[in-house]
Amino acid sequence: MSEETKTQNLAGSDARAEAFVTARRSGSGIDVYPGELPASLDEAYAIQDAAIALWPTAIAGWKVGRITGEHEAKLGHDRLVGPVFEEFFHRNSGDVLELPVYVEGFAAVEGEVTAVISKDVPAGKTNFTTEDALEYIGALHFGVELASSPFKGINDFGPLVTISDFGNNRGLIIGQEIADWRDMNLSDWTFETFVNEQSVGRATPEGIPGGPVESVRYLLENTAKRGLPLKAGMMVLTGAVTGVHEAFAGDSASVTLAGEEISLRLTEA
Repeated sequence: MSEETKTQNLAGSDARAEAFVTARRSGSGIDVYPGELPASLDEAYAIQDAAIALWPTAIAGWKVGRITGEHEAKLGHDRLVGPVFEEFFHRNSGDVLELPVYVEGFAAVEGEVTAVISKDVPAGKTNFTTEDALEYIGALHFGVELASSPFKGINDFGPLVTISDFGNNRGLIIGQEIADWRDMNLSDWTFETFVNEQSVGRATPEGIPGGPVESVRYLLENTAKRGLPLKAGMMVLTGAVTGVHEAFAGDSASVTLAGEEISLRLTEA
């Protein structure tokens, strides 16, 4: 294949997207970012969109993460999003889940309030209020995000790089519905995260601006404007409650909320 043909083939996607998808599907690592760093939100999401088009399975849900500090000021946004594909969705059975991560890359465990979308977003609707977001939330559940990327430096180059590789997602585990969630008593929802049986964080969702509802509202707009409107039944990780806790293949981890525990052991992808 000539270099001209390769360039033409990649024009429909993106060489960076191809590199991430290839590494993720093979379980290999990426030492150096595969191309020029994205310079804007539009470019970062264009890479993500190209990678979504290359991925062989459907989207089961989304993760919403935080953008903070100087990055928030520069970009004018306080959140980022990434897809969760159907093979990376799990329900908490009470048993220890063995979940693969990229051993040559990065991995972390995050306890998160997880929303279930109640209805399809109609075509053409791209602006959403807080009240709209509440209408699209069918339930809020206890959940855990397994973050992992084949690129070890995924968090070292800022949120645009994180966005470009599926928002650093590798899994969603959903637990029981949060009782009386519509009252939004966030101060009562105390998450605690453990890695190798050591507590690494304890907090409530109060620390996330706007809480889970604002994360859903932001995601509704982001995905609709990209031509990927949310569908009924999709699940949404709404932000790391106790923080991003790095872990490695071979580690055990668990997150607790209101008497329920989600436990996992990280294995090699």
